[in-house]
Amino acid sequence: MNAGRNSESSLNQETARGSASPQTLEIRTALKEAISRLRAAGVPSDTLAAEVLLMHTLGRDRTWIYTHAEDLVESSVADRFFSLVGRRAAGEPTQYLTGKQEFWGLEFEVTPAVLIPRPETEHVIEVALERLGPRGIKIRMDTGAPSPKLRVADVGTGSGCIAVALAYELPHADLFATDISEAALEIARHNALRHGVAERIDFLHADLLQPLLRGQQSFDLIVSNPPYISRREAPSLQREVVDHEPGIALFGGPRGIEIYERLIEEARILLRSGGFLVLELGHDSAKPVRAMLEKQFCWTKLSVTNDLAGIPRVIAAERAE
Repeated sequence: MNAGRNSESSLNQETARGSASPQTLEIRTALKEAISRLRAAGVPSDTLAAEVLLMHTLGRDRTWIYTHAEDLVESSVADRFFSLVGRRAAGEPTQYLTGKQEFWGLEFEVTPAVLIPRPETEHVIEVALERLGPRGIKIRMDTGAPSPKLRVADVGTGSGCIAVALAYELPHADLFATDISEAALEIARHNALRHGVAERIDFLHADLLQPLLRGQQSFDLIVSNPPYISRREAPSLQREVVDHEPGIALFGGPRGIEIYERLIEEARILLRSGGFLVLELGHDSAKPVRAMLEKQFCWTKLSVTNDLAGIPRVIAAERAE
């Protein structure tokens, strides 16, 4: 009955052992086979990965897939699906295969030129908005007058996820987003256009905040998810990370904390009094980064926010007088 509803052809399927044989393949069979292959390859969250790749290939959502489980797939579609499954089994991240990742409720284009946005990075947005408080609201609640324009910088923007999310939440902010990778900036620009905030974000090809320092401009907020992994940790990383994500966005030097010192100094120069610095932390960088901030007497109201796993994830400080 379902096959009659969907006149899709039979398929020459590559089996898990590599032999080929013509057969008719239902959606549920294709999904089960994909899960089996990914599980055998030791892929984390194998069922989810198979579902996402199938949804991407068919252009359908999860509900449709499970309510049409007996439908047949065209051989060309199945070939594309199992090609993606094979690449995922070999270690390529699902997000690079589909070309997208959700962050802050928004969908972002991702390629191997950029780091894949992680859920824990959303804490940077949460802390930034919390620190801004009433300043982050476009209309002042006490007078009904427009709030003063905000100036925000995102350092090492990558896919642009932090800058775009902040532009989305702060319609009265002008943003500057820097990255040392021109390829990453191209993806970030696409994402800004996609979400209608490109007019308020100035993307700069730069090492940290260097071009902004030349203008001595003052900022209300500086945020960053900088490279913070030590080079000696590379052998312990998942193959999806070390083999496929850009090393320039991952590794912060021999100790993994080298960039923070430069970033904190540049933020000290650019933040106005009462402005905020919000930085994502590596799993063991909270103490040394806090010490860097405490060494300079211009920082006050230091706070560290843990992620859902209880790991110190975000450090924030206010620029004093």
